[in-house]
This record gives sequence, C-alpha cells and structure tokens, in this order.
Amino acid sequence: MQALLIATLTVALAEIGDKTQLLALLLAARYRKPWPIIFGILAATLVNHAVSAWLGAWAAGLVSPQVLRWIVVACFLAVAAWALVPDKLEDEEVKPPRFGAFVATFIAFFLVEIGDKTQIATVVLAAKYTPLWQVITGTTVGMMLANVPVVLLGAKFAHRLPLKAARFTAAGVFAALGLWVAWFGLAS
Repeated sequence: MQALLIATLTVALAEIGDKTQLLALLLAARYRKPWPIIFGILAATLVNHAVSAWLGAWAAGLVSPQVLRWIVVACFLAVAAWALVPDKLEDEEVKPPRFGAFVATFIAFFLVEIGDKTQIATVVLAAKYTPLWQVITGTTVGMMLANVPVVLLGAKFAHRLPLKAARFTAAGVFAALGLWVAWFGLAS
C-alpha cells in the first residue's frame, strides 16, 4: 500500500502546472467533450506508465542495490529541481491530431508524457517500490487527480491553481524521497 500512496501523491503534485495538465486544458477548450478526453488521458497514462514502470523495475535488476540506491537518489533530486521549472507547451504540442477527442487525447498525452518528469518519476518509483501494479495504479491515479478537475472545470479552475506553490511542494516531495532513499536505502 505504501507504493500506491507514495506514487499517487508524488505524481499528483508533480503534475500540477505540468505541460500535460496544460494540454488537458487545451483539449478541453478545443473539444468541449470532457469524458472522451478523460478516458484518453487514462488510457495514455496507463500505457505510458506501465511501460515506464516495467523499465524501472527491469533497470533495478541490472545494477547492485548500492549503485541503484544512488541512481534513485540522483533521479529524485534531479526531478525535484526539474519540478521547480514551470512548464509551457510548445506551439507544435498545442495542435493535437485531427481525430476525435479520445484518439487526439490518447496520442497527444502519450507523446507529450515521453521524457516528462512524471514519466521519469514512474521509472524511479518502480525501481524503488514493489509491487509494480501499485506503482502503475498510483501514478495513474495521481495523473487523473491532477487532470480530471482541469478537464471538467476548464479555464476557470486552471487560473485558480496555486501553480508556484504546487511546484515547490512537488520539488519538496521529490527531494524528501531522494533524501529518504539516501538515508534509509532501498529496503522496502
């Protein structure tokens, strides 16, 4: 249960103000069909984070626990620093494919999430925590907690989010996880 809770909290906080959250807002404004967008986000996140978690678990088996410990620490601290940088969508990311809302959301979210801090966090969390299904479920729930309200409430909600505070909180969570792993190691 620890993996599920940590993964949910970590990704939910990291996602606030992230480019995929901005993408959710843009898709909601463009299509005005919240449920296909929400299901597109869910499907893209499940696929992306399942592959990411598997990669993290696989990579964890390639190195010694001591080396893995310091790789995880470095990754958590790097993501903490990255969380402090506000995300902006590039012009080419704003234009989703000319498909229906679900397909456009699935494709756009899947592609934009590649290399994103929440994807990297999923890899790192999967290297640290077991069982893998809890990491995947937690990171997916975290993405949905951050994005569903944006899709449902649109621009009104997005303007009220304390994005700066959320970035600092997310950075703090990642830094705390990095320090925790450095201090206590990788024993689950």
